[in-house]
Amino acid sequence: MDASQWESIRDWAVFLGLLLVACVVLVTVNRPFNQALRTYGMEVTARIEQQFAWVGRYTRALQENETLRARNIELSSEVARSRDARARNQALEAMLELKTRADSVVTDTTLAAARILQKDLTHQQNVLTLDVGRRDGIEPGMPVVTPDGIVGTVLLVSPRFCRVLPFLNTDFRVPGRIESVGAEGVVRWEGDALNRLAMEHVVKTEPVEVGQRVSTSGHSGVFPSGWPIGTIETVEPRPGRNDLAITLRPAVALHALDHAFVIRVRPSSYDLPADSTLGYDYVRLAPADS
Repeated sequence: MDASQWESIRDWAVFLGLLLVACVVLVTVNRPFNQALRTYGMEVTARIEQQFAWVGRYTRALQENETLRARNIELSSEVARSRDARARNQALEAMLELKTRADSVVTDTTLAAARILQKDLTHQQNVLTLDVGRRDGIEPGMPVVTPDGIVGTVLLVSPRFCRVLPFLNTDFRVPGRIESVGAEGVVRWEGDALNRLAMEHVVKTEPVEVGQRVSTSGHSGVFPSGWPIGTIETVEPRPGRNDLAITLRPAVALHALDHAFVIRVRPSSYDLPADSTLGYDYVRLAPADS
């Protein structure tokens, strides 16, 4: 190496040599000054690391958040499945209870379990469609019920489906009896609120009160006696008349109904409402039937 080359690297060589000596001294010599230098260097390094430590924490928080979100979705799915299973079990238990109740109320009666395929509850001429029909022994006029109370009567029947006239239809009528009083009247829907029925022809002298239950009287020839219709919500005398204006809350919430039973007993006399009134015909009931 000639003099010119040494001149070009001399400064860097000296600097690296001094730096190496300083590192050796700091590491090997345990003197107060050296300890103070190491302490100061550690303090500076720790402060710098502290300033950037949030980056690692933020990254770990994001990862934990993603893990918790995925676990939350899994738990939500499990809860939804559990709720659905519990609801199905409750529905099955209610249907078994209904079978027992029906056998005790209606002798020699068989029930056809049905699923509600369609609900048309948007106007005064409301109807339901069930997945049972003539093949299941269903005929027009048969009553449709649930564990909570009456639903309606079978209107039209095809081989595999049937159309039901529910109590939320202005053409529906059913004789009812106030259980605690014994007073009888006719229950119908006036076509306005979906959670209110009207009971008519109950005389003013009857001790009718809010909260009393109303059930079928059995005089219709369709529904057996003792089947729940609703609970009295309001009672008022009709001006200039001898009867009371009574409103009921239906025992069955049709909008939340998924299953029902058809009592397979053909009433002795049952007249179908005129097609011109309801606007339904046999072909539209189940066009896919063969």
